[in-house]
Amino acid sequence: MLVTKEEKNNGLILRLEGRLDATTSIQLENVLNDAIGGEKVNVLLDFSGIEYLSSAGMRVLLSMTKRLKGMSGSLKLFGIHDDVMEIIRLAGFETILQIFNDEGSASS
Repeated sequence: MLVTKEEKNNGLILRLEGRLDATTSIQLENVLNDAIGGEKVNVLLDFSGIEYLSSAGMRVLLSMTKRLKGMSGSLKLFGIHDDVMEIIRLAGFETILQIFNDEGSASS
């Protein structure tokens, strides 16, 4: 998986490409841990390049959502393809994760 970092206004945008599965979820978790450190941060994940999401990937999203919320930060996802969104819906995570249609909606 390719991760591109971009700092914007009061947060960080991570643009993701590829598959978010058991192997690459560790990579994303490490990138997020490095970005978060011990301070409040708002992270936006651009999912427009994600073609597959596994349960391991969802675990990382949930744990980071909880961690950031506890620090008064946030984790927001946007640009999710229909196939990936269906996986999130089937798991019942659409009410837990902050999901937006596009970057503009997620950053406001």
